[in-house]
Amino acid sequence: MRTNGRPITRSDLEEAFQRVVGEGEKTVTAAAPSALVAAVAGALVVVTLAYLAGKRRGRRKSSVVEIRRL
Repeated sequence: MRTNGRPITRSDLEEAFQRVVGEGEKTVTAAAPSALVAAVAGALVVVTLAYLAGKRRGRRKSSVVEIRRL
C-alpha cells in the first residue's frame, strides 16, 4: 500500500482488511461445491470399504451350528 508520505490511518487499514477478506470469501464460495462433492465421495468410499471388510471377516469367522433333536 502506498502512503505517499502520509501516516497510515485506521480507515486505510480497515479498507485493506476488507479487500483481503472479500477476496478470501469469494475463493471459499467458489471452492465449496467441489469440496462438498469430494467429501461425499470420500465418505462413500470409506463406508463401502468398511462394509466389504466386515462382510469378508464375517464369512471367514462364521461358525456352523448343528441342531440335534433328542
